[in-house]
Amino acid sequence: MRVVGHDGELIGVLGRLDAIARAEAVGLDLIMMSPNAKPPVCKIMDYGKYKYDQAKKANEAKKKQHVIQVKEVKVRASTDQHDLEVKLRSIRKFLEEGNKVKVSLRFRGREMAYTGKGAEQLQHIAKEVEELGKPEKMPNMEGRQMIMIINPLKK
Repeated sequence: MRVVGHDGELIGVLGRLDAIARAEAVGLDLIMMSPNAKPPVCKIMDYGKYKYDQAKKANEAKKKQHVIQVKEVKVRASTDQHDLEVKLRSIRKFLEEGNKVKVSLRFRGREMAYTGKGAEQLQHIAKEVEELGKPEKMPNMEGRQMIMIINPLKK
């Protein structure tokens, strides 16, 4: 196996027992870095410190990622203009935060006869927020609900 010393210089190609003996002589561990290489590459280092550094790097990467959530806003086909503006304000806020927005419109009873009015309502919402997001999934019926999903635009 190819062995790299604890200070980063290449020691050379050694047998397994020789490499382990060199690591023990320095008081460190022999860690296999790439087992699939020909010959396999090992490094002499402190295993506890190596694991600690890996955990720190993983933690830093985890902090920097942004998880996209799906926020839901429910409206009705008969939602009045002012109430719709309040809902639009929250949709805009969700899109600015970088979250997806699921706009669901529920039909009750005889409202099922006016699905066209509901589709117009969702088209109006999509047009109002087009500067912040674009519809991933256009309005479609799922049972008694009409659903539209809006993705935020890339910044």
